Amino acid sequence: MKCWNCDKESEGRPFCNACGKIAGRIAGTSHFAIFGLPPSHDVAVESLERQYRELSLKLHPDRFAQAEARERRLSLEQTTALNDAYKTLKDTTRRAFYLLSLHGVDLDREDTDAQKRMPLEFLEEVMDLREALDAAIAARDAGRVQRMAQDVGTRRSGALQEAVEALRGLEKSPGEPETVKKASHALGRVRYFTRFLEQVDAFEEEMLA
Repeated sequence: MKCWNCDKESEGRPFCNACGKIAGRIAGTSHFAIFGLPPSHDVAVESLERQYRELSLKLHPDRFAQAEARERRLSLEQTTALNDAYKTLKDTTRRAFYLLSLHGVDLDREDTDAQKRMPLEFLEEVMDLREALDAAIAARDAGRVQRMAQDVGTRRSGALQEAVEALRGLEKSPGEPETVKKASHALGRVRYFTRFLEQVDAFEEEMLA
Protein backbone atom coordinates (compact mmCIF):
# COMPACT_ATOMS: atom_id res chain seq x y z
CA MET A 1 0.00 0.00 0.00
CA LYS A 2 1.36 3.41 -0.97
CA CYS A 3 1.48 6.41 1.34
CA TRP A 4 -1.36 8.83 0.61
CA ASN A 5 1.00 11.77 0.96
CA CYS A 6 4.28 10.84 -0.76
CA ASP A 7 3.25 7.77 -2.79
CA LYS A 8 6.03 5.63 -1.28
CA GLU A 9 5.35 2.05 -0.23
CA SER A 10 4.11 1.71 3.35
CA GLU A 11 5.40 -1.09 5.58
CA GLY A 12 2.59 -1.40 8.10
CA ARG A 13 4.01 1.06 10.66
CA PRO A 14 1.73 3.84 11.96
CA PHE A 15 3.82 6.53 10.23
CA CYS A 16 5.30 6.61 6.74
CA ASN A 17 9.03 5.95 6.84
CA ALA A 18 9.58 8.29 3.89
CA CYS A 19 7.63 11.45 4.73
CA GLY A 20 6.65 10.95 8.38
CA LYS A 21 2.93 11.42 7.78
CA ILE A 22 0.42 9.20 9.59
CA ALA A 23 -0.05 6.10 7.44
CA GLY A 24 -3.15 4.35 6.24
CA ARG A 25 -3.97 0.95 7.71
CA ILE A 26 -2.89 -2.01 5.60
CA ALA A 27 -5.31 -4.94 5.74
CA GLY A 28 -3.75 -7.92 7.47
CA THR A 29 -0.99 -5.93 9.18
CA SER A 30 0.16 -7.98 12.16
CA HIS A 31 0.39 -6.67 15.70
CA PHE A 32 4.15 -7.21 15.49
CA ALA A 33 4.51 -5.09 12.36
CA ILE A 34 2.91 -2.11 14.11
CA PHE A 35 5.88 -2.10 16.50
CA GLY A 36 8.41 -3.05 13.83
CA LEU A 37 9.00 -6.44 15.51
CA PRO A 38 9.51 -9.89 13.98
CA PRO A 39 6.72 -12.38 14.81
CA SER A 40 8.17 -14.10 17.86
CA HIS A 41 7.06 -15.02 21.34
CA ASP A 42 10.26 -13.56 22.74
CA VAL A 43 9.28 -9.91 23.11
CA ALA A 44 11.12 -7.41 25.31
CA VAL A 45 8.11 -6.14 27.24
CA GLU A 46 9.87 -3.05 28.65
CA SER A 47 10.85 -1.97 25.13
CA LEU A 48 7.32 -2.71 23.92
CA GLU A 49 5.85 -0.52 26.68
CA ARG A 50 8.24 2.31 25.78
CA GLN A 51 7.30 2.14 22.10
CA TYR A 52 3.64 2.02 22.99
CA ARG A 53 3.84 5.16 25.09
CA GLU A 54 5.75 7.01 22.39
CA LEU A 55 3.38 5.98 19.61
CA SER A 56 0.31 6.70 21.76
CA LEU A 57 1.46 10.29 22.20
CA LYS A 58 2.24 10.71 18.50
CA LEU A 59 -1.08 9.19 17.40
CA HIS A 60 -3.33 10.85 19.95
CA PRO A 61 -6.36 12.42 18.20
CA ASP A 62 -5.71 15.73 19.99
CA ARG A 63 -2.54 16.11 17.92
CA PHE A 64 -4.66 15.95 14.76
CA ALA A 65 -7.50 18.19 15.87
CA GLN A 66 -6.55 20.83 13.26
CA ALA A 67 -5.51 18.35 10.56
CA GLU A 68 -7.54 17.42 7.52
CA ALA A 69 -10.35 14.88 7.87
CA ARG A 70 -8.26 12.03 6.42
CA GLU A 71 -5.57 12.41 9.07
CA ARG A 72 -8.10 12.69 11.89
CA ARG A 73 -9.70 9.44 10.73
CA LEU A 74 -6.33 7.69 10.39
CA SER A 75 -5.38 8.85 13.88
CA LEU A 76 -8.40 7.06 15.34
CA GLU A 77 -7.83 3.93 13.25
CA GLN A 78 -4.14 3.72 14.08
CA THR A 79 -4.76 4.38 17.79
CA THR A 80 -7.30 1.55 17.94
CA ALA A 81 -4.92 -0.81 16.14
CA LEU A 82 -2.05 0.20 18.42
CA ASN A 83 -4.10 -0.45 21.57
CA ASP A 84 -5.23 -3.87 20.30
CA ALA A 85 -1.68 -4.81 19.39
CA TYR A 86 -0.28 -3.72 22.73
CA LYS A 87 -2.91 -5.57 24.78
CA THR A 88 -2.12 -8.74 22.86
CA LEU A 89 1.66 -8.59 22.76
CA LYS A 90 2.29 -7.49 26.36
CA ASP A 91 0.59 -10.61 27.74
CA THR A 92 2.51 -13.85 27.33
CA THR A 93 -0.63 -16.01 26.97
CA ARG A 94 -2.42 -13.74 24.51
CA ARG A 95 0.81 -13.44 22.56
CA ALA A 96 1.04 -17.22 22.25
CA PHE A 97 -2.54 -17.56 21.01
CA TYR A 98 -2.00 -14.72 18.55
CA LEU A 99 1.21 -16.26 17.19
CA LEU A 100 -0.59 -19.54 16.67
CA SER A 101 -3.27 -17.72 14.69
CA LEU A 102 -0.53 -16.37 12.41
CA HIS A 103 0.30 -20.01 11.69
CA GLY A 104 -3.27 -20.64 10.62
CA VAL A 105 -4.88 -21.93 13.82
CA ASP A 106 -7.30 -19.53 15.52
CA LEU A 107 -8.32 -21.02 18.85
CA ASP A 108 -10.53 -18.01 19.54
CA ARG A 109 -13.00 -19.60 17.14
CA GLU A 110 -15.00 -22.21 19.00
CA ASP A 111 -15.67 -24.11 15.77
CA THR A 112 -12.01 -24.39 14.76
CA ASP A 113 -10.81 -27.90 13.87
CA ALA A 114 -8.06 -27.67 16.47
CA GLN A 115 -10.70 -27.35 19.20
CA LYS A 116 -12.45 -30.45 17.90
CA ARG A 117 -9.25 -32.50 17.60
CA MET A 118 -8.04 -32.31 21.17
CA PRO A 119 -7.01 -35.78 22.40
CA LEU A 120 -10.05 -37.69 23.67
CA GLU A 121 -8.28 -38.75 26.85
CA PHE A 122 -7.63 -35.11 27.73
CA LEU A 123 -11.26 -34.13 27.08
CA GLU A 124 -12.40 -36.98 29.32
CA GLU A 125 -9.95 -35.86 32.00
CA VAL A 126 -11.29 -32.30 31.78
CA MET A 127 -14.85 -33.58 32.21
CA ASP A 128 -13.78 -35.45 35.34
CA LEU A 129 -12.03 -32.34 36.68
CA ARG A 130 -15.07 -30.16 36.09
CA GLU A 131 -17.38 -32.68 37.75
CA ALA A 132 -15.05 -32.84 40.76
CA LEU A 133 -14.96 -29.04 40.93
CA ASP A 134 -18.73 -28.80 40.68
CA ALA A 135 -19.04 -31.27 43.54
CA ALA A 136 -16.56 -29.34 45.70
CA ILE A 137 -18.34 -26.06 45.00
CA ALA A 138 -21.73 -27.60 45.79
CA ALA A 139 -20.29 -28.83 49.11
CA ARG A 140 -18.80 -25.35 49.73
CA ASP A 141 -15.46 -27.07 50.31
CA ALA A 142 -13.14 -24.10 49.80
CA GLY A 143 -10.03 -26.04 50.82
CA ARG A 144 -10.60 -28.70 48.22
CA VAL A 145 -11.35 -26.10 45.57
CA GLN A 146 -8.09 -24.28 46.33
CA ARG A 147 -6.05 -27.49 46.15
CA MET A 148 -7.58 -28.32 42.79
CA ALA A 149 -6.89 -24.78 41.58
CA GLN A 150 -3.23 -25.00 42.60
CA ASP A 151 -2.82 -28.27 40.71
CA VAL A 152 -4.56 -26.96 37.58
CA GLY A 153 -2.60 -23.68 37.76
CA THR A 154 0.66 -25.64 37.72
CA ARG A 155 -0.53 -27.69 34.78
CA ARG A 156 -1.62 -24.56 32.96
CA SER A 157 1.85 -23.05 33.36
CA GLY A 158 3.42 -26.25 32.04
CA ALA A 159 1.11 -26.34 29.02
CA LEU A 160 1.87 -22.70 28.23
CA GLN A 161 5.61 -23.34 28.37
CA GLU A 162 5.17 -26.33 26.06
CA ALA A 163 3.27 -24.11 23.62
CA VAL A 164 5.96 -21.42 23.74
CA GLU A 165 8.67 -23.96 22.92
CA ALA A 166 6.62 -25.22 19.98
CA LEU A 167 6.06 -21.67 18.74
CA ARG A 168 9.81 -21.05 18.91
CA GLY A 169 10.22 -24.14 16.78
CA LEU A 170 7.82 -22.70 14.23
CA GLU A 171 10.02 -19.60 13.95
CA LYS A 172 12.73 -21.89 12.55
CA SER A 173 10.42 -24.20 10.57
CA PRO A 174 7.21 -22.26 9.73
CA GLY A 175 4.16 -24.38 9.05
CA GLU A 176 5.72 -27.68 10.17
CA PRO A 177 2.53 -29.77 10.75
CA GLU A 178 3.60 -31.68 13.85
CA THR A 179 4.90 -28.55 15.56
CA VAL A 180 1.70 -26.65 14.74
CA LYS A 181 -0.26 -29.57 16.18
CA LYS A 182 1.87 -29.58 19.33
CA ALA A 183 1.36 -25.84 19.85
CA SER A 184 -2.38 -26.17 19.16
CA HIS A 185 -2.87 -28.98 21.67
CA ALA A 186 -0.79 -27.23 24.32
CA LEU A 187 -2.74 -23.98 23.97
CA GLY A 188 -5.97 -25.95 23.88
CA ARG A 189 -5.04 -27.28 27.32
CA VAL A 190 -4.22 -23.74 28.45
CA ARG A 191 -7.69 -22.65 27.37
CA TYR A 192 -9.49 -25.44 29.24
CA PHE A 193 -7.39 -24.93 32.38
CA THR A 194 -8.03 -21.17 32.24
CA ARG A 195 -11.78 -21.73 32.15
CA PHE A 196 -11.45 -24.06 35.14
CA LEU A 197 -9.58 -21.37 37.09
CA GLU A 198 -12.15 -18.76 36.10
CA GLN A 199 -14.83 -20.94 37.66
CA VAL A 200 -12.73 -21.15 40.81
CA ASP A 201 -12.36 -17.34 40.87
CA ALA A 202 -16.13 -16.94 40.55
CA PHE A 203 -16.68 -19.34 43.48
CA GLU A 204 -14.16 -17.52 45.67
CA GLU A 205 -15.75 -14.15 44.91
CA GLU A 206 -19.12 -15.61 45.84
CA MET A 207 -17.72 -16.92 49.13
CA LEU A 208 -16.42 -13.43 49.96
CA ALA A 209 -19.68 -11.68 49.12
